[in-house]
Amino acid sequence: MNGWRETTLGEACELYQPKTISSAELIDGGAYPVYGANGVIGRFDKFNHADSQLLITCRGATCGSVNISQPNSWINGNAMVVKPRDTSVELNYLKHLFKGGLDLTTVITGAAQPQITRQSLAPLKVSFPSSIEQRRIAAILDQADALRTKRREALVQLDSLTKSIFIEMFGDPMTNPMGWNCKPFSEIGKVVTGNTPSREVPDYYGNAIEWIKSDNINTPHYYLTKATEGLSNSGKAVGRTVPPFSILVTCIAGSPECIGNAAMTDREVAFNQQINAFVPISVDPHFIYAQILIGKKLIQEASTNGMKGMVSKSRFEKIMLMEPDLALQKKFAIRAQAIEALKASHVVSLTKLDALFDSLQHRAFQGEL
Repeated sequence: MNGWRETTLGEACELYQPKTISSAELIDGGAYPVYGANGVIGRFDKFNHADSQLLITCRGATCGSVNISQPNSWINGNAMVVKPRDTSVELNYLKHLFKGGLDLTTVITGAAQPQITRQSLAPLKVSFPSSIEQRRIAAILDQADALRTKRREALVQLDSLTKSIFIEMFGDPMTNPMGWNCKPFSEIGKVVTGNTPSREVPDYYGNAIEWIKSDNINTPHYYLTKATEGLSNSGKAVGRTVPPFSILVTCIAGSPECIGNAAMTDREVAFNQQINAFVPISVDPHFIYAQILIGKKLIQEASTNGMKGMVSKSRFEKIMLMEPDLALQKKFAIRAQAIEALKASHVVSLTKLDALFDSLQHRAFQGEL
């Protein structure tokens, strides 16, 4: 790349981990933010960096993540400061370089506890164009990234909108402040507990129908995402299936907070014994689905105690749900589906923006932007 200066990260930047203050030393309402491994962790009455700094998480599962500190901040030693040695390296360009122009997997060590050290980071080879070119590249990437951020924020707001509409129309499912008539799952539909066809019969597994496990429904999507494992025709015959617009609920999990995770089907699926499925009969599925998502604690409160949370089929069937007039349920369902359609269009747009950003990043650090 003509005109680009080739060097190492250690030659271009000072790499160090500042003095750490303990959590006990943090001060509520302190004048200055304190940065730990993954961003602000509290406040303090002093700062150790007057200028903004590029911070790299140097320990743990998020090793290699990037933050930019606020001016007048205290930075703890759980973060590695990457400070340009002179004005020939622009901080904003360096941020984008770390986010997409460097392969940090080559410098992360440790299996049980991943870490990045100054010794491993310093020899990394890097190239810098002129300061003017760095600012131009960073500005383009900032604009593209801002579009992605706005799209993600819109998706979060749409998620909140569905919940807000439900609460406005029906109230909190946990307290039923509007006094709606309530009925158990068993009286408004059919509850089916999944199963696992014998693993000793390999012919039971194939691609005739998806076979859902609890980790397949722990997603932010409205409808159930595709599963990677499936059953054959013979496996389907011995498995348990439910039709589209059924609601799958995790009822056995290694941690109590996973109890009550839910997803709606838009196709027929099979599922394992960790899941109870609800097939609506006299209620609108979108209304019930929203009630389960918002009132997740209704499911969790039916869980038995112990190392693993569990809601048996008999307990699940007895959980009481609000049952307002069906016409009102369907009115909510129309709104919820309209929001979901809008979310889907935003997801498609975000996917395209992500692809565009990846392309811009690649071209930027190849000197082709």
